[in-house]
Amino acid sequence: MDAPYARLEQVEPGIARVLAHNPSAFTYYGTQTYLVGDNELAVIDPGPDLEDHIAALIDAIADRPVVAICCTHTHRDHSPAARPLAQATEAPIIGCAPLALESVGPRLDAAFDGDYVPDRILEDGESIEIDGRLLTAVATPGHTSNHLCLAYGDALFTGDHVMGWSTTVVFPPDGEMAAYMASLDKLRHRQDRIYYPAHGQPVTKPRQYVRGLMGHRLHREKQILKLLRAGPRDIPGIVDGAYPGLDPRLTAAAGGSVLAHLLDLQRRGLVNVDVDIWKAA
Repeated sequence: MDAPYARLEQVEPGIARVLAHNPSAFTYYGTQTYLVGDNELAVIDPGPDLEDHIAALIDAIADRPVVAICCTHTHRDHSPAARPLAQATEAPIIGCAPLALESVGPRLDAAFDGDYVPDRILEDGESIEIDGRLLTAVATPGHTSNHLCLAYGDALFTGDHVMGWSTTVVFPPDGEMAAYMASLDKLRHRQDRIYYPAHGQPVTKPRQYVRGLMGHRLHREKQILKLLRAGPRDIPGIVDGAYPGLDPRLTAAAGGSVLAHLLDLQRRGLVNVDVDIWKAA
């Protein structure tokens, strides 16, 4: 069960969360901001710049020092609250690199936070210390090129790379399917006990879940190739064939994921394109 909005919920010793009131077809009940540590804290994915959410975070922090405000990536449902929270706590913003790109065509999921300015960028494998334990960056490009997961002991905070309720949107040009699959494979070889995503419930069987996500993407790739081998199509035609009964709110996102698959297949020489019409090679 997700926490009530703007209220602190302890999910295990040393890890708590506050749910932002920004529900949508892409955020589920909203963005989950995690507070990691007991005597000192890191705030992971501070979330959208909503007054009640920021007030709830400040109340939850109380008088404890905040070592870092960490962002997994710079979509507007994840990073904008970093600025007011940093002002309130005097904590540094540490985490992913800045990135703000315009997408190809219409976009319905979160746009980029162009005002994100970190005090320190965490590279893959770099750590900061929280309450005597390391919080370590795990680079996971794919959903966005700057996406990080963050490991704290045997718990992994997965941002939007792995979510507990839905597959991840991979939307070019910032999203790349080959990078996303490589990042999933990277997680598959880790020994994390649990994933805490920014949206949806915790993932309690991580390696099994990641294998399922990889299988889903490979199945989608086969669907796309099968459709194109039956005849050339544009992206809306592929979406119609591959996503029967799709919620209309998700049509643009599905088109973006199809494009990500097509660009990967084109790179591998399996499809080609003439203007907007895609064909099997």
